[in-house]
Amino acid sequence: MDIKYNLKSASERRTEPFMPEGDVGFGKLRTDHMFLMDYRDGQWCDPRIVPYGPFEMAPGAMSLHYGQSIFEGAKAFMHEDGEIYTFRLNKNAERMNRSADIVCIPNIDEAMQVKAINALIDVDRLWFPQQEGACLYIRPFIFATEDRLSVSPSQQYTFCVMLSPSGAYYASGVNNGIRLLISTQFHRAVSGGTGASKAAGNYAASLRAGKAAVEYGASQVLYLDSTNTQIEEAGAMNHFHILKDGTLIIPTFTDTILKSITSQSIMELGEMLGCEVRQETVMLDQFIADIESGEIIEAGGFGTAAVVSPVSSYIFEDGRVITVGDGKVGPNIQRIYKLFTELQKGHVAAPQGWVNRVERVAP
Repeated sequence: MDIKYNLKSASERRTEPFMPEGDVGFGKLRTDHMFLMDYRDGQWCDPRIVPYGPFEMAPGAMSLHYGQSIFEGAKAFMHEDGEIYTFRLNKNAERMNRSADIVCIPNIDEAMQVKAINALIDVDRLWFPQQEGACLYIRPFIFATEDRLSVSPSQQYTFCVMLSPSGAYYASGVNNGIRLLISTQFHRAVSGGTGASKAAGNYAASLRAGKAAVEYGASQVLYLDSTNTQIEEAGAMNHFHILKDGTLIIPTFTDTILKSITSQSIMELGEMLGCEVRQETVMLDQFIADIESGEIIEAGGFGTAAVVSPVSSYIFEDGRVITVGDGKVGPNIQRIYKLFTELQKGHVAAPQGWVNRVERVAP
């Protein structure tokens, strides 16, 4: 499908490169435009780029009442040649469709998703922040728009992509670890539910647990399975830990764990990382024993926003605290973070197809 362009006038939109004076933060800013496409009469149609602004939506739109909404998160980076490159967008498009299947939203052709994102970045490329470690954070999402108050899949949807000029998540590198609350009270998902999707409702359900974590002095919750015996994931990140022999362990993906694209990439980069990376079921009791014995020397979370979030300690609901290693960010995590970000920025050659230039085709 051809994309229609309805752009702001030259006097209304950015015409010079974005040169922020200070840290722009993460996810706070928006560019001049957004991409929209509608689903009606059984097909996706009318792809267009329009000025960023409010939606007009009926109060009875089904997403507002029954939560039929999904999203993705990706990043684009400026390389030394001055061009903007996306990172593994095809994986985000694949996962968007997996999420869509889980919550009964019609799939969008993966090539069309990538085309839409590239077109929007091209239009608003001048919004890329000209500072070290910056990116364009990409947020595609789909929500139900049919005006109907019955519990069933909507027959109408909107697909939107917006961009957020963002600074480095860690302004001075990965220097400090976070604390996670190991909770037996809160559970992120149950088998047979929506846990493997990026459904908006999953994140709404996490807010109460996140609030509880803060009360314990933690940043996020380390979720367990429904039996409270297996480690699943941490807040909005896949969990991992590293053994003293350098082996990196990621919990086996199930239908209650979201497949982080960062985690999948780390597994594919094992040889470049110089260590073994594998997935296995992680039993809580053994995990605790291995931290206390020193078998586990580093731990953290993988996700798009931060790439790697090192964990320094875990706190339990009874107040007990266990510290990973010496509580400092270890050399393995530093190495992983450095390699991954260097791949994204084009300083190290990435595997074939991971990094793709945004072509200059906009009117």
